[in-house]
Amino acid sequence: MTWKRRITRGALILLGVALGAALLWRLLAPPEIEATRPVRGPAVQAVYATGTVEPSVEVRIAPRVGGRLIELRADEGDAVAAGAVLARLEDRDQRANVEQLQARLVQARQQVERVRTLARQGWVTRAALDEAEANFAAAEALRVQAEEQLRFMWLRAPDSGTIIRRDGEVGAFIPVNEPVFYMAKAGEPMRITAEVDEEDVPLIRTGLKVLVRADAFPESVFDGTVNEITPRGDPVARSYRVRVLLPDDTPLRYGMTAEINIITARRENALLVPAGALDGNRLWVVEDGRLARREVETGVRGAARVEILKGLAPGALVVATAAESLREGRKVRVKEIPQNLDITAPVIGQGSTQASTQVQAGREAADDMGEQ
Repeated sequence: MTWKRRITRGALILLGVALGAALLWRLLAPPEIEATRPVRGPAVQAVYATGTVEPSVEVRIAPRVGGRLIELRADEGDAVAAGAVLARLEDRDQRANVEQLQARLVQARQQVERVRTLARQGWVTRAALDEAEANFAAAEALRVQAEEQLRFMWLRAPDSGTIIRRDGEVGAFIPVNEPVFYMAKAGEPMRITAEVDEEDVPLIRTGLKVLVRADAFPESVFDGTVNEITPRGDPVARSYRVRVLLPDDTPLRYGMTAEINIITARRENALLVPAGALDGNRLWVVEDGRLARREVETGVRGAARVEILKGLAPGALVVATAAESLREGRKVRVKEIPQNLDITAPVIGQGSTQASTQVQAGREAADDMGEQ
């Protein structure tokens, strides 16, 4: 065997020994896990719901009698004053009836005057005079009733406001009590009416700050305030209506669908761990190179982080991802990783109704919520 072959063989033996040692190390060495330290940051408890933007006071204007629409004097977006004529229904028959009853009234009045003259002269009895006066009163009442029915053919604004919707076109027949105009009363703010799960209602009170998001403005978050919680819920849907007032300068429009987060609590210096570290109310920590399980009390639960109220030291080394393979007392090697999250943005936790798209407030909204 030449010296070159000896060198090659020796190198192969050394390589095999190294590979075997590496394999043995992998088999016998403690497993490596990723762990992180808790961080401090803001945590916000919010109740999620969806609702619709609407006027605080909406007036539906409908005819009291059916008829064909022959004239429109207002349209969507128009500001109207109280008593303004908005539309007119076909009123030919009603006008003819008023004219006919007016003629009868004139005749009844003339008859009363003749009978009174005769009564003063003694030519007719008191009973005849009473009958003539009764006929006159009846004719006048019928004329007043006909004029009132004629006024029903004119749709008027009951108060000042803005027409936000119009249904019906000229020539269409409008049934009784079918709204033609929807009007938002002037001076009243816009609001959102949302259905909130009954389990979350005890957390809500009037005056709470609300974060609002609408698909029409995907990059924006708007403010609102809880104004009303209806005292009676829906036993079928198991929800209550909550009404949120919007500021006067809101760009939201009537009828838009909105997602809301009602801010029920906020803590600025909360102890936060990754959401994946928790298995229910348990997590794993590394102490002296070994695993230990901890029962903790949680607060706000967000999509990425969870607030820990009790059971965890602020400087603990927490296993980043809970797994079934973890065992109490098992020796491990730690790869410490930071929580690569913007801790200036709040953790937004939600109630029993979970959001499909959580309202993210960002830094600016987090500062605003701190005022609550």
